[in-house]
Amino acid sequence: MRKIELLAPARNLETGIAAINFGADAVYIGPHKFGARSAAANSLDDIEKLITHAHIYNAKVYAAINTILFDNELEEAQALIRDLYNRGIDAVIIQDMGILEMDIPPVPLHASTQADNFDIERIKFLDKAGFSRIVLARELSLPQIKEVRENTGCELEFFIHGALCVSLSGRCYMSASTGGRSANRGECAQPCRKIYTLSDSSGKIISKPKYPLSLKDMNQTASLKEIIESGIDSLKIEGRLKDIDYVKNITAHYRITLDNILEGRNDIGKASSGKVLFDFTPDPLRTFNRGYTGYFIKGRTEPVGSPDTPKFPGKEIGKVTGTGSGWFSISSREKLSNGDGLSFFDRGKTLTGLKVNRVDHDKNFPLAMNGIFKDAILYRNHDAVFEKALALSKTLRRIDLIMELSGTANGFRLTVTDEDNYSASSEIAAVKEI
Repeated sequence: MRKIELLAPARNLETGIAAINFGADAVYIGPHKFGARSAAANSLDDIEKLITHAHIYNAKVYAAINTILFDNELEEAQALIRDLYNRGIDAVIIQDMGILEMDIPPVPLHASTQADNFDIERIKFLDKAGFSRIVLARELSLPQIKEVRENTGCELEFFIHGALCVSLSGRCYMSASTGGRSANRGECAQPCRKIYTLSDSSGKIISKPKYPLSLKDMNQTASLKEIIESGIDSLKIEGRLKDIDYVKNITAHYRITLDNILEGRNDIGKASSGKVLFDFTPDPLRTFNRGYTGYFIKGRTEPVGSPDTPKFPGKEIGKVTGTGSGWFSISSREKLSNGDGLSFFDRGKTLTGLKVNRVDHDKNFPLAMNGIFKDAILYRNHDAVFEKALALSKTLRRIDLIMELSGTANGFRLTVTDEDNYSASSEIAAVKEI
């Protein structure tokens, strides 16, 4: 049976443990150096604690050492990989092919998407070079993924959710060229999220200030089954810089979606142990996103840009029906709560926000009106009730056990078998009365 892995990001130990508890089959995390997210670095001790927790559920932990290395860093990177291996890491994600020439232990190597895994010939080369897994470029379509699967023998990983870069995966040098901060060193300044005025060669303005390079976020919920059937083994959620509530919500969403796909199948199954008992209903619209797109998975069939704002407008909840002195009313099926954060596009088409201080029947009193007007479309980008439910969630992950008590010639035997058919038994001597 082919195992389908749900792979979640871990900014730190706390987030990694939450990802496992909320249904991830594996997590990826950056050590203190050489990760492509320098702001998400972790100590080896914390990574070892995460490994210990993950392995309880037969889940895995991967270390991202996926920057381009300088010559004077090679020995340190080699020693780091050895340390991670000794602490039980399940694989190392790399971009720099120089690591293949290092004297490192037999740890599985994953070819990072930063290695530009788009062209079929390059992917075939990496497969033959000994990578146990290749993280494919986000830009691939279903037919392209199928072609890769037919021509490779290693595991294949594909992003199913999260931020998109305007450049081809692994080939963005814009941050490095404009500000000296290289994405290949984990220091991207995200120039694609900046505002630009577009003009032609004569200086004529073609487009007023907007965000023409900012893309929506990926969401492959609708195509998840097809992605699996195309040959993908690991379904990856982007977001090593995202907060713990984001990881909880999105991991839970895909855990439920994936389990529904796996139910009743005997050709594919889950990649780790345990069943998650959720006490909330996940909703990807309620945590950070720039609007969602299926990107190119089914060809270039939809707009993928988010030119109006690179921020999180939130979930659309209704329209403003009236305003007064320090209050506004809305037409909505959603109930507002004290502390909710709302946003709207002002008359100048700039995203503007406000915070609800008090809800009194049909009137909502914000801390400041900030120019809100009748007929404005309102979005909620901070759902106080939902965020509280995530923070206080008692979601549990439990492994099924069968306990059998039987008699022996000299007493009793207790045998415990888990859902993966691992078992242990213990005998107790006892005098039996008839």
